[in-house]
Amino acid sequence: MALLNSIFTWFMKKRIHQIELFMKYPHDVQEEWFQSLISTAEATEWGKKYDYTSILTPEIFKERVPIQDYDDIKGYVDRMIKGEQNILWPSDIKWFAKSSGTTSDRSKFIPVSEEALEECHFQGGKDMLTIYCHNRPENRVFTGKSVVIGGSSQINNFSPDSYYGDLSSILIRNLPFWAEFKRTPNMEVTLNPNFEEKIEQIAQITIKENVTSLAGVPTWNIVMAKRVLEITGKNNLLEVWPNLEFYGHGGVSFKPYREQFHKLIPSDKMYYLENYNASEGYFGLQDESDSEDLLLMLDYGIYYEFLPTERMHEENPTTLRLDQVEMGKNYALIISTNAGLWRYKIGDTIKFTSLSPYRFQISGRTKQYINTFGEEVIVDNAEQALAEASKLTNARIKDYTAGPVYFRDAEAGAHEWVIEFEQQPNDFKRFCEILDAKLREINSDYDAKRFKNMALRPPIVHNAPSDTFYKWMKSRGKLGGQNKVPRLSNNREYLDPLLKILQD
Repeated sequence: MALLNSIFTWFMKKRIHQIELFMKYPHDVQEEWFQSLISTAEATEWGKKYDYTSILTPEIFKERVPIQDYDDIKGYVDRMIKGEQNILWPSDIKWFAKSSGTTSDRSKFIPVSEEALEECHFQGGKDMLTIYCHNRPENRVFTGKSVVIGGSSQINNFSPDSYYGDLSSILIRNLPFWAEFKRTPNMEVTLNPNFEEKIEQIAQITIKENVTSLAGVPTWNIVMAKRVLEITGKNNLLEVWPNLEFYGHGGVSFKPYREQFHKLIPSDKMYYLENYNASEGYFGLQDESDSEDLLLMLDYGIYYEFLPTERMHEENPTTLRLDQVEMGKNYALIISTNAGLWRYKIGDTIKFTSLSPYRFQISGRTKQYINTFGEEVIVDNAEQALAEASKLTNARIKDYTAGPVYFRDAEAGAHEWVIEFEQQPNDFKRFCEILDAKLREINSDYDAKRFKNMALRPPIVHNAPSDTFYKWMKSRGKLGGQNKVPRLSNNREYLDPLLKILQD
């Protein structure tokens, strides 16, 4: 095993030189990818529509092709799902990553090409290990196995040649042999759609393995870790897996989970590395051990544009190239990819913390949201669920806000709501149940996290007295027509002051 570890480590380190190359020449690398993407897609239906053969510069590209969101490309994706090819991208696309929906759909399905799998998602996974091996040369991560918890849905068929599932499920199904060899449990267990069963199986199997690393969304890793400790009767994971040394995480902010992981893994030597991997692409990696900033990965088949958030509501907003961005400003991320997403707005905002090399932090979403547990609840979801609950209980809502309740010891997380009614519901308990049920119906990610209360308990809803929000807005100096009550937040910055008002 020691020899195998040395071979793997040597192989990973070779990639460091390529990473250093795009760090040194970022604009040249991006220009090359722009030209490659445009020329590759010239003969597609999309490429012909916008005459890609005559697009020679990013400026012409921006003038000709409008910024897209999922609703704009949904018609094309629906045709691809039914088996049509050469629409957005020339190579056959058979995989679609399912993620939480838009304002009009419960789920959206992002095309994943072979190129995106190999050059983007898998390369990102390899680079995560490359960076770890580079930053910790004495590592022994390859002497044991990695526990990888797959997504909330198995692979499903749209048609005999068309498949969908969570991105993690797609990646696991297509893993190269060397990665599959180092992973535990097997694919059948990892892709089990019954999460309660899956967590139990993973716990039972992995306690007998030499686990050296963990990977995946913190939410499910905590659920799994707690079950492992219940089964073994141990106090922490190092008593079960003494050689555990590395955790690669992403999907949600790690800040609410940091303290819990330190309790689960009480060692200063445990190495945490964040990745920014979405259904649409793999964008960033935490390359420095003493900083939480993410390195923008520039050679994964993605061409980046950056839309200043103050311009987002303009009709035809002007985006910036990488060489035009400034530090500390918020930008909506616009991407063109080797899976056929063109000038696609993914909904995340970032701000740069360094311009040489380009490092950044995820600063939020283009819309208010809660995504503490991977549930991706947006304001439109909340409005639909509240409207349904109000209709069926004869209620009228004046104001509301909601945010997360973080994991605590053995207790799952939750969403906490403060709602002020103009007209009280005729059955408050039923109102809360309908709110929860409707959110589960319209948001597949929320529904997955609510399964058997494993990651999310039922929502905690406070029936606020009259003028609660007025008092709160006044205390913040936010009275006036231009100031609006924030509906959703991914932290407790609004909830906690409001709850204090309720307690006074």
